Amino acid sequence: MSKKLNGKVALVTGGSRGIGAATARALAAEGADVAIGYAASHGKAREVVAGLEAIGARAAAFQADQADPGQVAGLVAEVVETFGTLDILVNNAGVFVTGRVDAPDSDTPALDRQFDINVGGVVAAIRAAGPVMGDGGRIITVGSALAEHAIFQGIADYAAAKSAVIGYTKGAARDLGPRGITVNVLQVGSVATDMNSPDGETADVQRSVNALGRYGRPEEVAAGIVFLAGPEASFVTGSVLTIDGGYLA
Repeated sequence: MSKKLNGKVALVTGGSRGIGAATARALAAEGADVAIGYAASHGKAREVVAGLEAIGARAAAFQADQADPGQVAGLVAEVVETFGTLDILVNNAGVFVTGRVDAPDSDTPALDRQFDINVGGVVAAIRAAGPVMGDGGRIITVGSALAEHAIFQGIADYAAAKSAVIGYTKGAARDLGPRGITVNVLQVGSVATDMNSPDGETADVQRSVNALGRYGRPEEVAAGIVFLAGPEASFVTGSVLTIDGGYLA
């Protein structure tokens, strides 16, 4: 039986763990060949690649610092050189740094780097992918429901970064629309990953503000990304798909 992403090449940044790894596996299960970008987790990246190859996908891992636009552009170029094309870009790499706006001891360099990765890395990847992506391509950025409802203290910088990604996505959708390339954000709520453990100190609070009262699974987010990457979503662009367990309900 034909799979809906047969013949497609996908790049998933931050693909060595969590949502990124689940997305890489889900895309490969639908027939795509998958490249993953990673910052430091070489061993985990190799494990993901081995798993993708085990189910018959071509796969490779490339190291890149998402805060460095030159490295991001180089990552996209390496993927095209290795696989011959790029059809799907998933901007998943991101960091989460907290700090109250009135706190004199906030780690300002870390907050600035967060913006460089969460916004600058997305912008650099879209700029690099746009010229090399074929007509009908797909660009999906993993955002956060905190962009719309900053319920916790200390997340102004993170929320601003995720809000900025939505604005950039809408503009990019206009620019790339004539070529049939769709650009969307999939924003998530509390998902069980290394960055947000369901056993962490804020876990009970996070569960309590979700209508479903639980954390999401990376695979549930990956399913939404596969939808946006597939032919069924060909008329969806400049949009925000929310998978948050009812956090914004």
